[in-house]
Formats: sequence, structure tokens, C-alpha cells
Amino acid sequence: MKLRNVVMNAVNTPKITIKPDVVEKQRSKSVPTPAEIRQRAFEIHIERGGIHGCDLDDWLQAERELQEKFKHEERGTTKKSDALLKFARGAQP
Repeated sequence: MKLRNVVMNAVNTPKITIKPDVVEKQRSKSVPTPAEIRQRAFEIHIERGGIHGCDLDDWLQAERELQEKFKHEERGTTKKSDALLKFARGAQP
């Protein structure tokens, strides 16, 4: 992250605003966020009956599922884009 803006407030302590780099924005589109993993891990925990002591297993399973989902979505988008390009050029999809 890059430091974008430093402003002094009324008591002369810096107020720092940090904005993510472009790379981070692109990365977040191709991998699940920790919040998405946390939500799916909680869903898995509930599906298991709320059994305690499996939090790491739930997290890792959620991570795997979401990474697989993102890979499929990314591949699907690429295939659709390729088909549209071929169609635009006059070829059969």
C-alpha cells in the first residue's frame, strides 16, 4: 500500500489515509478476500453442526472451495471473451 495523504488534525497528530495499489485491486478480483473465506468457513462450521475444534479445517476447506470457484469464473470469463472476439471478427464461436 502506498501512503497517499497525510493531514494534521486539531491536536497535531497525523491522520494517515492509505489507499491500495492497483496491483492489490487486481489481486482482489482473482482471489477470495479474507472476509469471503471467513463467511464460508462459518457456513461450513454451521453445516457440521457447530462442532468446535475444527476451525482450521473449516478455514482451509473454505479457502479451497473459493479459490476453485474463482478459477472457474476466471476461465469462464476468458472463454466468453475469446468467443466474443471471434464473433466480432466474423468467425463462428
